[in-house]
Amino acid sequence: MHFGNFSTTLTTEESLQELAPTNVSTREACLLRFSSHQFVLIPVLYCVIFILGLVGNSMVLTALCRQRSPKTVANVYIFNLAVADLLALTTLPFWAASYANGYSWVFGSMMCKFSGSVLCLTMFASIFFITCLSVNRYQAIVHPFQCQQGTLERAFIATFTVWALATLTSLPTFCWREVNYIDELGVNACIMAYPSENYATWSAATALMKNLLGFLFPMAIILGCYICIRVHLNKAQGFAKSVRVRDRVLKLVAAVVVAFLICWLPFHVLTFLDALSWMEVISRCHLTSVIDAVLPFGLSMGFANSCINPLLYYFVGRQFRDKLQHLFKLSLSQFTSGRETLSSSKTNSLKTTGSPKEADPGGDMERPLTHPLWVP
Repeated sequence: MHFGNFSTTLTTEESLQELAPTNVSTREACLLRFSSHQFVLIPVLYCVIFILGLVGNSMVLTALCRQRSPKTVANVYIFNLAVADLLALTTLPFWAASYANGYSWVFGSMMCKFSGSVLCLTMFASIFFITCLSVNRYQAIVHPFQCQQGTLERAFIATFTVWALATLTSLPTFCWREVNYIDELGVNACIMAYPSENYATWSAATALMKNLLGFLFPMAIILGCYICIRVHLNKAQGFAKSVRVRDRVLKLVAAVVVAFLICWLPFHVLTFLDALSWMEVISRCHLTSVIDAVLPFGLSMGFANSCINPLLYYFVGRQFRDKLQHLFKLSLSQFTSGRETLSSSKTNSLKTTGSPKEADPGGDMERPLTHPLWVP
């Protein structure tokens, strides 16, 4: 959730210019304008994204955990990407409730820090794992013989490094995210409470950090990998079958990258404009008001990426689609077989006559519980 420095008073723009002290930046002296549509549309969007993303990513994790084939580096990264998406989704109900209550935060200071930190952490983790996927595709296609030994070990090391870096980037959010009373709104809001003497500097610095580490640098690496891959594939057209197999995997990773770009680009553009307003490069109050009003919807598009990835795995990744369909058929078969076993047990208990032990309904009712359907 995005807030500016709530040190100004909600009044007319002319009176704000008269009342604003000389040491207050133009950004801080601007009007606080909040559209009532935010308090209705944002909670609805968050709830829809939460439900779809929870179901989709849970299916991804289930399919990857149940597979019997050897683990691959791509699956390790996809698994962690789904975990990051699920972590981000778990915070959405809290932010939805906050928006629905006019930015009022009723879940306590620790949950405020936790929710804000998790969102920041998972945003960086997602783009880092997508970058790892792209680098892995580059190594597997362009340098297949150099990356065959110790591949999974390197993948687990890279995974640990990604989570460590994402945690470090979320430390400012954990330190400064607090519940403060906002006089202008009359509520306790979960905001970034930077030191008031250099609030603008901190706001601009964290915004630019998100742009550089969470978007520009990773996207430069990703685009470099795909340019090298495309050049290599154009030179290797003689190996038609091998190229088709590699190209299928490449399409899946490319689809994930494009989805991330489409979903997160608006947020990062708005974040960059917000940084410019804190640095007073953008000094018009109506422009900063537009940025503040649109930024929550840009963040909603970023959250939507968490429920788009599972759809891409299903519709673009043929191997994953086959695994998921097999898992669904297996579960359906087990459920049907379990019901038939239960029905047969009840029928036999009615027809069978003999000793009390044989006719004991307790013995018959225990048998279906040993069916694989109930085995965790």
